[in-house]
Amino acid sequence: MSQTHSESDLAIGDLLVRHGAISTRQFEEALELATQWRTSISDVLMSRGWLRAEVFSRAGAACHGLRFVRMREEAADMSLLEAADMDFYLQNLVVPWRRENGRLLLAVNAPGPKMLLKARARWGGAIDFVVVSKFDIIATVQARFADELTRLAVDDLAESDPQMSARRVLSKRQAVWLYGMVSLVLAGLALEPLMTVIALNALMTTFYLGSFLFKGVLVWAGGLGQIASSRAIDAEVRQLRDEDLPVFTIMVPMFREPAVLPILVRALRNLDYPLAKLDIKIVLEEGDHETIEAVRALRLEPVFEIILVPPSLPQTKPKACNYALRFARGDFLVIYDAEDKPERDQLRKVVAAFRRLPEGTACIQCRLNYFNARENWLTRMFTLDYSLWFDLMLPGLQKLGAPIPLGGTSNHFRISVLRELRAWDPFNVTEDADLGIRLAQRGYKIGVIDSTTFEEANCNPGNWIRQRSRWIKGYMQTFLVHSRRPVQLWRAVGPLGVTSFVFFIGGTALSGLLNPLCWIVFLGWLLTSTTQFSPLFPPVLLYFSLFNLIAGNGLFIYLMMIAPFRRRWTGLAPWSLTVIGYWAMMSVAAYKALAQLVFNPFYWEKTTHGLSRQTAAELVNAEAADRMRDEGAVMPAAR
Repeated sequence: MSQTHSESDLAIGDLLVRHGAISTRQFEEALELATQWRTSISDVLMSRGWLRAEVFSRAGAACHGLRFVRMREEAADMSLLEAADMDFYLQNLVVPWRRENGRLLLAVNAPGPKMLLKARARWGGAIDFVVVSKFDIIATVQARFADELTRLAVDDLAESDPQMSARRVLSKRQAVWLYGMVSLVLAGLALEPLMTVIALNALMTTFYLGSFLFKGVLVWAGGLGQIASSRAIDAEVRQLRDEDLPVFTIMVPMFREPAVLPILVRALRNLDYPLAKLDIKIVLEEGDHETIEAVRALRLEPVFEIILVPPSLPQTKPKACNYALRFARGDFLVIYDAEDKPERDQLRKVVAAFRRLPEGTACIQCRLNYFNARENWLTRMFTLDYSLWFDLMLPGLQKLGAPIPLGGTSNHFRISVLRELRAWDPFNVTEDADLGIRLAQRGYKIGVIDSTTFEEANCNPGNWIRQRSRWIKGYMQTFLVHSRRPVQLWRAVGPLGVTSFVFFIGGTALSGLLNPLCWIVFLGWLLTSTTQFSPLFPPVLLYFSLFNLIAGNGLFIYLMMIAPFRRRWTGLAPWSLTVIGYWAMMSVAAYKALAQLVFNPFYWEKTTHGLSRQTAAELVNAEAADRMRDEGAVMPAAR
């Protein structure tokens, strides 16, 4: 849109002022912002909460001499809507409404020359328009195609590429291989028990040694060039103009989390990005009545849209995101969790990073950390873990060009690539880690930038175990899925990529399962000074095992100790000496994950948020800010 506004926009604005729907001051400010943001006046008015979507649609109908329709009272003829055109309806906010006197009546949100051209190209010349609210169009498409949208959300990836779906836990080839390996070990234990145990011990020692060395290299590589890269992106951000920013879809899947809603809404409103260029989807389950009512009670601006996901199995976050993706209208898309607090300039940094990084970059991973790091021992350890993972290891993977397993939030995607890959696997409970590997297999790159989203660290051990066991189960699923075609994986990501995949994806789960076995052997020897274990450790194997015990564990403790230094959280460093307790909890979660993988692989174990004392304080602040906003608004928006 140029610096001069369309006659339609100006006419609608003038009509709204004359009828008292908005004030002259609001209209003038909307004109100024619409010019600055290069967007429509109506989008600005609605993003500021000064105008309801239905009021705008009525004014638009009056200015164009068209009929306004409330589709909840005058429903569309659903037989006219075709599944093949579903994406066209959602991207252009138009649906066939009724057929009268041989002409097709189209329900549109924004009539005008562009819409007329698109409609004639699709339906021919025998068409007329009626004007409706955009929410009526979205609701109509959801009602008409609920079954088809659900089918696509659940089955699209599994039907298009079954080998890349976790719907089947083990492929036939993997089942045969696993049966053969177990049979070989059992036969070895029966015929040559000592040599078999020594061989298994050697494999385990080699795994630990490789894991220590690889992660040490990652941390070293992750520290290279971070400051220079951050400065370059900051310089690019300063050159970005509001008018050049693209539309950004923000997707927030929620389930039974009404308590943290005010914190979420406040964080999204505070983003340093034109609100009129945000396409925000609050994704809720149809049966989650408490959260649905809580969202509606907030009287959100029309840039917030509620997407209701019909009940179906599996009931997982990726399935809900797949469902909502059909309604996204941005060039880029980011996933935030309900309790997330992204830094204000994060979206601008992401746009700048996409401009600076190679064209094949499909996703930008922002860093995650916790706002309640010092609440108790568990939150301190969780913060050390995340600082090592996101501040050092993921940048190291990027530096080495290895596949990056995405975190569960603050992943910023090119929507076109996301749709090309059939989005998320609804059967994988760490869907973003899986998607990161799939992106790498298709030749796409992932960037990691210096922008943080702060979350609530689990401060309750039981809640932490539930969350961590789901993550580990998802890593097990991801390893099984992407090891089905090892030759293809090798060709796609190379030897370094396969090494990263083995130690980062497989190793995360395997180390949690193996650690207790090592601890039992070590403690048995330490407490009893027994010589019963001596035959299991020939000299060379003994030296490597001692090296892993002393140098390897020492290295991991050291890495956790230096992880918070980058954020100057030096007070957390001494807590790294207690990491053995954290590792023990991870082993509990790993065995729980393995049991669920066998007996309940697609179960999404819900993590409860809002337990932190700091979250309670944030909620008080958010509710106070919301009251001040409502009191200061000339006309609060309400749908």
